[in-house]
Amino acid sequence: MKIAVQSEAFDLNAEVAALYQANPKVGAVASFLGLVRDINEGQGVSTLSLEHYPGMTEKALAEIVADAGRRWEVLDATVIHRVGTLRPTEPIVLVAVASGHRGDAFAACEFIMDFLKTQAPFWKKEATPEGERWVDARESDDHAAARWRV
Repeated sequence: MKIAVQSEAFDLNAEVAALYQANPKVGAVASFLGLVRDINEGQGVSTLSLEHYPGMTEKALAEIVADAGRRWEVLDATVIHRVGTLRPTEPIVLVAVASGHRGDAFAACEFIMDFLKTQAPFWKKEATPEGERWVDARESDDHAAARWRV
């Protein structure tokens, strides 16, 4: 399992390949790549600045991945979340899950992303033509995570 919070860009292909190249049991890898948008809530966004709580953030991400592993067959997983100032089209987050079968990989990947959005301590500030603003949590993210609660 790889959990990283970093300012540096990452290589999508290398990160995904690392999940399956050494494990012949892997039959599927599902991944999600999140990017900075140039518009949010009707306003243009020139930059997105992300902050986190070091140590606590990585622990929260590891717990989310472990929870996914208790629900589905997860052979390996990678979660990389960037911090610092990013521009539109730059990658923010990668969630990739390796499993024996696609159903487990898809479900675990979606679960991890849904809980990352609602449980991991990240703070986002957008620079817009009207000035800077903190990005509030979205109700739709809470609804997405709620469907996994049993």
